[in-house]
Amino acid sequence: MPVRTWFSVLVSVLVLLASGCASGPEIRIDMDARANMKAYRTFGFFPTVSTDGPGYGSLLSTRLKSATAAQLEKNGYKYSANEPDLLVNFYLKLVNKQELRSSGGYYGYRQGYYGTWTGYPYVETVNYKQGTLNVDLVDAKQKQLVWQGVAEGVVSEESQRDPGPAIDRVVAEIFSNFPNQPK
Repeated sequence: MPVRTWFSVLVSVLVLLASGCASGPEIRIDMDARANMKAYRTFGFFPTVSTDGPGYGSLLSTRLKSATAAQLEKNGYKYSANEPDLLVNFYLKLVNKQELRSSGGYYGYRQGYYGTWTGYPYVETVNYKQGTLNVDLVDAKQKQLVWQGVAEGVVSEESQRDPGPAIDRVVAEIFSNFPNQPK
């Protein structure tokens, strides 16, 4: 393979990898088929959501509550501290992961002279954080989960440094295909 073609293939692979990383989280929605989302009009939060610390509310919980309230209100629901129709809870899991990536070879430039030998492969270890966020909506009277949105993906270093905008974006993506608004 000529050097120019090899370089073009390498650039194409790098562009695909970069675009795959920038695509955002994978969003999954699950809903109880028997639930009539139009029947619910109000929402509130569990007294202690799972993202709170032991005995205190966390900054993460405050951000998640704010982002979720904005999305539910945008969809026509009203916040109620007393006897809401839906109760909201969150689950968040961050996992440190590693990935091994290899390239065609360090001595690939010798390819033309030595034939098809690509040399020693270059292997790189990439450390990253994988995150999963669940937003659960529970029928307050029945104590039954009726809707769940899940976002899963790589958590960027920028999102770790400044989590507020990242939380707003992810929660908005989770609610982007939310079912019917209340009447």
